[in-house]
Amino acid sequence: MKQLLLSVIALVLTIAATGQTLKITTSSGTKEYQASQVTESSPATFTGGTMLTVGNDVFTISDITSVEVVRSQESGVEANTVNIVYNGSTATVTMADNVSSYVMAEVSGAHVTITQTNTEAIDNDEITYVLSGSTADGSLTLDGSYKCTISLAGLTMTNPSGAAINITNSKRIQLSAKNGTENTLTDGSDGSQKACIYSKGQLQLQGKGTLNVAGNTKHAIKSGDYISVKNLTLNITKAVGDGINCEEYFLMKSGTVSISGVGDDGIQCDLGGDTSTGETTDHDDEDSGNVYLEAGTLNITVTAAAAKGIKADGDMKISDGDINVKTTGGGAWDSDDNKTKASSCLSADGNMTISGGTQNLTSIGAGGKGISVDGAFTITGGTATINTSGNAVVASSGGTISTVSSSSQLDRYDSDYKSSPKGIKVDGAITVSDNAIISVTTTGAGGEGIESKTNINIMGGQVTVNATDDAINSSYSDDTKSLSTAGDLTISGGYVYARSTGNDGIDSNGNCYIKGGLVYVIGTSSPEVAIDANSEQRKQLYVQGGTIIAIGGLESGASLTQSCYSTNSWNKNTWYALTVGNDVLAFQTPSSGGSTMVVSGASQPTLKSGVTVSSGTEIFGGAGYIDAIVTGGSSVNISAYTGGNQGGGFGPGGGGWPGGH
Repeated sequence: MKQLLLSVIALVLTIAATGQTLKITTSSGTKEYQASQVTESSPATFTGGTMLTVGNDVFTISDITSVEVVRSQESGVEANTVNIVYNGSTATVTMADNVSSYVMAEVSGAHVTITQTNTEAIDNDEITYVLSGSTADGSLTLDGSYKCTISLAGLTMTNPSGAAINITNSKRIQLSAKNGTENTLTDGSDGSQKACIYSKGQLQLQGKGTLNVAGNTKHAIKSGDYISVKNLTLNITKAVGDGINCEEYFLMKSGTVSISGVGDDGIQCDLGGDTSTGETTDHDDEDSGNVYLEAGTLNITVTAAAAKGIKADGDMKISDGDINVKTTGGGAWDSDDNKTKASSCLSADGNMTISGGTQNLTSIGAGGKGISVDGAFTITGGTATINTSGNAVVASSGGTISTVSSSSQLDRYDSDYKSSPKGIKVDGAITVSDNAIISVTTTGAGGEGIESKTNINIMGGQVTVNATDDAINSSYSDDTKSLSTAGDLTISGGYVYARSTGNDGIDSNGNCYIKGGLVYVIGTSSPEVAIDANSEQRKQLYVQGGTIIAIGGLESGASLTQSCYSTNSWNKNTWYALTVGNDVLAFQTPSSGGSTMVVSGASQPTLKSGVTVSSGTEIFGGAGYIDAIVTGGSSVNISAYTGGNQGGGFGPGGGGWPGGH
């Protein structure tokens, strides 16, 4: 005992004299003290020859298994850097001399707790913690009051009883995977942690390396603030809850994020406080619940009932990137709101805007949606390809969930007790313009292509919809449940293809205005039509311009400012050529549809059947060609269409192709 005491005294005096790091190890772990912590005004003290006090820590001499002084100048650690090396059941912490007085490390086995005390930059830089090695029972807990970086440099770490990385520092943290390294973090199922990687503050995920994360208790990655992703290759392979869960906002700048094996949403962003700040300049002090997807690649698969691929508490803004989302879960009963709910690939409680990138969205569960928006939906660019194949989901008065195999069965259920599969479902207005490309296919019972609970305005772009129910529908609010409040549907430009195999091609529960563009619509046989307006509520279809093909006819009582022509003799699966002025459109007829074909253009069109298309620009997924060169075929006799009220309504609109040909 006397020899141990003398050794401890000598080493304590050494740290005070030379300004190095003192490491005291007991069975409970290792604690480190810098020279600044053992000074004349704050000395290490001995009591009764059995107790050692350093700062607020008291050691029993007999419990100390080793005491070591580490000379900083011999450590080889770069300035502003702390190296943490995991090796099985142990971990070694080595720090640069210029940060040693600001970092306290406590090591218990391979569990490292860091307390960082600086409140400003050190030598004009922040502290970087470099983690490497491997452990099956280790972790990093980091506390402090200033921003820092955690650099993963080839780390494999599992914490069976808690988070692999637990950051209680509420400042901005950069979590970086070093270029060329692969890093894997896993938490255990025995703890109460919020995530495998948890950060109380802002979390910036970055680096040109790879990070694999598995969350066995709740989320894979969770931040109490915003999360951003840049350059990183991030693979989330498992989560009991969400793959990524954050507050304030989520920002994807670049990199590749792949999420699968999760029990809830792929990415969920919540509003942190009670009131949204909205989007702010450079996102400073922003608390919006918004999701920003600016570049990079997202691959997300979710399987839980009513799970969302990406869920925003606020707005969702997509400007670029490659987004691939698949949902497979069915519908569920929401006991809080007393209504059915279903999965969706992209979901926003606020508005959604798409201006670029590619979105490949697939939902195969009952009632699933490609895009679901509580606010308004605006798309001006990018390519959105959406496929849903599930049937509609319904609930009993007790909340028991089941599915239906035909659209007609849905009429027996109140709106709160059913959820139909839809390509795009929006409570607010839908606006399509500029270079947007939308392709929607729904094959399940009750599957609508595009639906707004208010207005739809198509001014440009390309819209191609194949649906089992209404292909494009401007409906009415579930809150009012009144057709008299239904929104209008207006097409003034672009290329629009809307085919329904079981209902209307275009169904406006308000007025329907066709003022321009190229519109090819296919509806079913009577009583449904190709283009329908809500005449029961004294609404009308107004044909004022554009080039139109409507297989299935037009709503009775339509106002036809632009003359329409029809034939009741058309052949299935046949190529036709419609010529309006100098413009030639080649289109293929469907395998089924209403008996009447209506055509219209800025000037009286001609129609030929059985043509061969030799060239042109493909549209509508191969169902049509503009600027077509055709040969052969035979002329089709068309006559003035009398199904509407000629001459009523507004002044004439524009004709020709959307591009001004």
